[in-house]
Amino acid sequence: MLIKKGAEASLYLETWHNHKVIMKRRHPKLYRNSELDTMIRSQRTLHEPNIIHKAKEAGVPTPTILWVDVEEANIVMEFVEGKQVKEILNTVSKEERLRLSTLMGRMIGRLHTHGIIHGDLTTSNMILTPYNKIVFVDFGLSERSVELEPKGVDLHLMKRALHSTHYKHATECFRTVMKGYAESVGQEEAKKVAAKIREIEKRGRYVADRE
Repeated sequence: MLIKKGAEASLYLETWHNHKVIMKRRHPKLYRNSELDTMIRSQRTLHEPNIIHKAKEAGVPTPTILWVDVEEANIVMEFVEGKQVKEILNTVSKEERLRLSTLMGRMIGRLHTHGIIHGDLTTSNMILTPYNKIVFVDFGLSERSVELEPKGVDLHLMKRALHSTHYKHATECFRTVMKGYAESVGQEEAKKVAAKIREIEKRGRYVADRE
């Protein structure tokens, strides 16, 4: 059953060896040269499970990878029971909202400390399980880097996502995300990343003004 159709890949809820799983299928791009397309899809199909494994090693909950078919550009992974943080962040108590925001920040900090840039940090890509863990999903746009710029871009996207989807609580939530982030990366590194976020925001305003 198709549950999400994306520009690069689609997600299907399927049964695999009597277990519910997510099948991620990267579709051929007809506008690309076929050999180049096959190479790109194969590389991304190998890259994503590797990053997910590295995230686990960093102490960030992620789905378990069950099978990778490089030739067909398919990944079979654990179906994570729970709700998207996007679905619940606006409805929970303030105390719970701040707890979740702190936890999100800590997890993002662990990723960045281990040189992992998620690339699509939104509350849609975070699942709150019945055991109160937040599982990070969809590493399709992820990359490896320890540079300040991609860290700032990652968290700038998170900030924009909060303002878009959780605008009533966005300022409070992002401030708390950064507090949790600092717990993982240290105060000095957090200050540098926060300064980079402000720089990225100024760039965006400058471009908007030019247009």
